[in-house]
Amino acid sequence: MKIVKIVLDVIGILLILGGGVWFLQGINVLPGSFMSGQTQWAINGGIGIVVGLGLLVLANWRRARPS
Repeated sequence: MKIVKIVLDVIGILLILGGGVWFLQGINVLPGSFMSGQTQWAINGGIGIVVGLGLLVLANWRRARPS
């Protein structure tokens, strides 16, 4: 079960980082790409960030164990 947590953490962090880059390119903060200034990439980046955060919460959720 620990390996699943690590994998979900890594995927979540990568989604947050990648989504952040897509978002910043979409709103034209990071120029120099075909994605720069394209609203669709800002939306895709926002979705990636939210999904990444959701994976991190899911992976690190502590359930109460019955005694």
